[in-house]
Amino acid sequence: MFGLLSVGKMPGRTGLENHTAGPGFILLGFSDHPSLQGSCFTVFLIIYLMVLIGNSLIALITVMDSSLHSPMYFFLRNLSFLEICYTSVTLPNMLVGFLMDDGRISFLGCAAQLYFLVLLGSTECLLLAAMAYDRYIAICDPLRYPLTMNGGHCVRLVVGSWMVVVPVQVGQTYQVFTLPFCASHDLHHFFCDVPPLLELACADTFWNLVTLYTIILFFAILPFCFIVISYTK
Repeated sequence: MFGLLSVGKMPGRTGLENHTAGPGFILLGFSDHPSLQGSCFTVFLIIYLMVLIGNSLIALITVMDSSLHSPMYFFLRNLSFLEICYTSVTLPNMLVGFLMDDGRISFLGCAAQLYFLVLLGSTECLLLAAMAYDRYIAICDPLRYPLTMNGGHCVRLVVGSWMVVVPVQVGQTYQVFTLPFCASHDLHHFFCDVPPLLELACADTFWNLVTLYTIILFFAILPFCFIVISYTK
């Protein structure tokens, strides 16, 4: 979910080598290994198609088969939709970059990509915790399961997983993109992410790092701990 950034030239990207302070950023990826571009395009295209087809089939089957209209498959259907969205934030842009040998991305495009990346990533962690809660109730308190995990409660858990994250990630994205970027705009990464952008900024990023680690704590580490505890029980 996170990457690195450094200042430098772009081997193999004609006309962009001297880009330093223009609008937007340049995602370098494997630009220093041009022979890998075609192979990477093929591999990531296959991965993306597998993600789209596999998760679409899961969602379709759980909708069409009435025997799968249960809380567990309701959460699984939402997770499949989330996986499609999550991979679609970065992979199509990466594929275009590999194919066209052009990693340019606008300032607003980078901000949008970062926002949806962290939004969907955090939502997925919370949704996985909700799924673990569903299995915990089903196994440890089966007599109350139909009452506890009713349709309304499942919807609230899914909607809550989305809505809790929105204002937090809006704030983080705003905090990152109000920093001054006065150094090179070349990112040695495949997509816009928080740590590479913070390393690019020519300002004090202490509070940005505090925000980042706090978000990781609440939206990644704590849900993971909850999942481990629920499965232990």
